[in-house]
Amino acid sequence: MVAVKRSNCFHIHGHEDKCSISNIPFMIIFAAIQIILSQIPNFHKLSWLSIVAAVMSFAYSSIGLGLSIAKVAGGVHARTSLTGTTVGVDVSGSDKVWRSFQSIGDIAFAYAYSTVLIEIQDTLKSNPSESKVMKKASLVGVSTTTVFYVLCGCVGYAAFGNDAPGNFLTGFGFYEPFWLIDFANICIAVHLVGAYQVFAQPIFGFVEKRCTEKWPESRFVTAEHLINLPLIDKPAFTINFFRLTWRTAYVILTSLIAMIFPFFNGFLGLIGAASFYPLTVYFPIEMHIAQAKIRKYSFTWTWLKILSWACLVVSLIAAAGSIQGLAYDVKKYKPFKT
Repeated sequence: MVAVKRSNCFHIHGHEDKCSISNIPFMIIFAAIQIILSQIPNFHKLSWLSIVAAVMSFAYSSIGLGLSIAKVAGGVHARTSLTGTTVGVDVSGSDKVWRSFQSIGDIAFAYAYSTVLIEIQDTLKSNPSESKVMKKASLVGVSTTTVFYVLCGCVGYAAFGNDAPGNFLTGFGFYEPFWLIDFANICIAVHLVGAYQVFAQPIFGFVEKRCTEKWPESRFVTAEHLINLPLIDKPAFTINFFRLTWRTAYVILTSLIAMIFPFFNGFLGLIGAASFYPLTVYFPIEMHIAQAKIRKYSFTWTWLKILSWACLVVSLIAAAGSIQGLAYDVKKYKPFKT
């Protein structure tokens, strides 16, 4: 939403104007929305929000892609090369290495959907079988995602070259048409609202399940209280005091961290690096080996292990790049001053 306000400011006052706008009020609004949405009891009742987020993702990706194609077709020649940014001109050699490592973490995060895979599978009906549906859904989802990422990356680089912003919509690679940029940035905001819930719900469910098992007699933890609204005969929804307290505290904590350290790409890369190997690679491979009873040191076992170790190296490299990037950003940043 800051990008929307800045887009309108640039349209009115010109592209050279600083148009400095604080992120903090919009982060507070975002947190308030998440506190309300976090009271959705479980993943089963979140399908509508997930669909909205997916539509928004397609919308802003398509707009960014279309604007990039239009810029390339318009004859604007950006400075590009097969190896990307030029050492000594755009960045130093060490900066290029670290940024490359961090970008690997960003890519890893984009494919680290295993945290919600089981939750999604639990919402499916038994016929046809869950495994067949999820295999097909994973293939379609990963293929579609990859096509959009590759197109946005390649066409975006063709449009902006070595001066490409971190995000060609919120980073103002484009200024006009400002109303279309505004719409795309609103789509991003709505998508992030849904994405937060999709990734937070498994954490909510895990903590609440463990607490229910540990304190089964506590009404604070287990009791559901019916809430009636005027003019509605049936109870509108239920409230659990532990769910209300814990989820609200979680949203407030994560929002405060985001306000203090608003380094989106850096944290994205670090989270991707930390979650990609154990959840997307290691555990699925080990479970497949155990389930299929693959013989130790066989051809298949060996290559699965090589894949696992290679992904571990990638995750470590991505984590190192993200940590370096965050350390660099922290040095020049003043908390709550965006």
